[in-house]
Amino acid sequence: MIPPQEASARRREIEEKLKQEEETLSFIRDSLEKSDQLTKNMVSILSSFESRLMKLENSIIPVHKQTENLQRLQENVEKTLSCLDHVISYYHVASDTERIIREGPSGRLEEYLGSMGKVQKAVEYFQDNSPDSPELNKVKLLFERGKESLESEFRSLMTRHSKVVSPVLILDLISGEDELEVQEEVPLEHLPESVLLDVIRISRWLVEFGRNQDFMNVYYQIRSSQLDRSIRGLKEHFRKSSSSFGVPYSPAVPNKRKDTPTKKPTKRPGRDDMLDAETNAYIHCVSAFVRLAQSEYQLLAGIIPEHHQKKTFDSLIQDALDGLMLEGENLVSAARKAIIRHDYSAVLTVFPILRHLKQTKPDFDQVLQGTAASTKNKLPGLITSMETTGAKALEDFADNIKNDPDKEYNMPKDGTVHELTSNAILFLQQLLDFQETAGAMLASQETSSSATSYSSEFSKRLLSTYICKVLGNLQLNLLSKSKVYEDPALSAIFLHNNYNYILKSLEKSELIQLVAVTQKTAERSYREHIEQQIQTYQRSWLKVTDYITEKNLPVFQPGVKLRDKERQVIKERFKGFNDGLEELCKTQKAWAVPDTEQRDRIRQAQKSIVKESYGAFLHRYSSVPFTKNPEKYIKYRVEQVGDMIDRLFDTSA
Repeated sequence: MIPPQEASARRREIEEKLKQEEETLSFIRDSLEKSDQLTKNMVSILSSFESRLMKLENSIIPVHKQTENLQRLQENVEKTLSCLDHVISYYHVASDTERIIREGPSGRLEEYLGSMGKVQKAVEYFQDNSPDSPELNKVKLLFERGKESLESEFRSLMTRHSKVVSPVLILDLISGEDELEVQEEVPLEHLPESVLLDVIRISRWLVEFGRNQDFMNVYYQIRSSQLDRSIRGLKEHFRKSSSSFGVPYSPAVPNKRKDTPTKKPTKRPGRDDMLDAETNAYIHCVSAFVRLAQSEYQLLAGIIPEHHQKKTFDSLIQDALDGLMLEGENLVSAARKAIIRHDYSAVLTVFPILRHLKQTKPDFDQVLQGTAASTKNKLPGLITSMETTGAKALEDFADNIKNDPDKEYNMPKDGTVHELTSNAILFLQQLLDFQETAGAMLASQETSSSATSYSSEFSKRLLSTYICKVLGNLQLNLLSKSKVYEDPALSAIFLHNNYNYILKSLEKSELIQLVAVTQKTAERSYREHIEQQIQTYQRSWLKVTDYITEKNLPVFQPGVKLRDKERQVIKERFKGFNDGLEELCKTQKAWAVPDTEQRDRIRQAQKSIVKESYGAFLHRYSSVPFTKNPEKYIKYRVEQVGDMIDRLFDTSA
């Protein structure tokens, strides 16, 4: 049983807990009531907020739309104002740019072109938007004035700064073509760099905006004049040089050969030198034209629009090209007149020119590429004319060699080489420098189909045939001329000298190789002719040696006294020998054998024959008492006879 004190304490504890629980329950109840009240209040607030939001939305949306419209209106206003400013600016272009355009572009091209750009845009605006506006006429006039100023500036720049190329610079340019080492090509500076840039800018503006082509005519006229004057200046340079210092050396004209025995024909003083100078100058002018024309095209390509370049270039080179062609035709005409006069040294001027024209033709063709057919055909026409004239000269020369008249007063009295021979050989030797050219001349006259595309071998054979023809004609003429001499021995010496001269000349040059192309035995044939003439000459001594040969000499026994008739025969033999020896030596001493080797050979052979015959005769009769005055008949010792013969062909002895 629980004690009463514990039970009382237990009850009080339970009552306190119960009281606490009741208080907690009461608090929860109060809280729930407050929560319900708050919920009701919140619902009421949310309902009110929703209502207000709906009212706000209904108020804001129209305002927003109105604001957007206002912003759009503002942008339109700004754009309109900008357009108005732009349009208004066109109305101020004339006044803003008039002073600059009036003063011109000189020294201020960049600013000037900027102003012209503004004027051009103003013209376009008024044409599109207000074609009846007086402002259109104003800016149009301003534009035309500005365009004319640009054209004038173009002409002024080209005129003031285009300079003639000096002869010294041209010679430097073309001399490089003959050097073995390939050098970097340095372009000519026809215009200063700053000027060139301005010219190019003006050109492009005139083409793109000015719709103008007149400046191209201005360009070619100015540059054409400079090109022509440059070439004329080079020609004048050669004229002055030739008159002051002789003919300048030209690599295009090889030096005449000096290793061949030649007797040059008499020249009129200064005439051939002037011809050489003219030829030399023309050859250099041809090369100068090619180089300068190449340079002109390079300059033109940067200034003239591409589709106008060929036509402008064609016009630009016409004066200089026509001048060259005319001068070439004048040289051809002079050569034709020289042919009529049989002055073939003058005709030879055509050969180096023709050779140079042919060598230069590929460069010519390249430079003239794209030009008119009439321009391209000028050089081939001149080449054909020169080939025809050269071929005529060769033909006429061969005929002249054959038909050169027998003029007794023109024959060398000493039987030396005839002028016709030396002239013929000199002419043929000079052809050696132009073998291909001369061969091509001959080939160009061939009518056979094979000649239309002749090879170098074909032309070489033609040239060989031609040389052989000339030599054959010369031989026939020399035979005819030799008959002028009354003395057959002098005639033989004359033919010997001429044949020997021809042979030596052939051997000491390439002529012998050319002759051998068609006549393998020519050298042997000339040697036979030379030997034949020596033998003919030697027969002239028979009238001397016949006196002392054993034929018809008296036969006698030693110690037996000679009869008067026998003594007389011996006297006659001595006298005949002495007189004949003296006469021949006196006569033949005045004859000439220029070739030392041949002269010694002929003397030695004759001396050997005569000394042998005379020695035997003298040995046989010097001790025979055929006369009381032996010194009267035995006038010469054997050695003296030899010495006399050694003085043959020697006018100084």
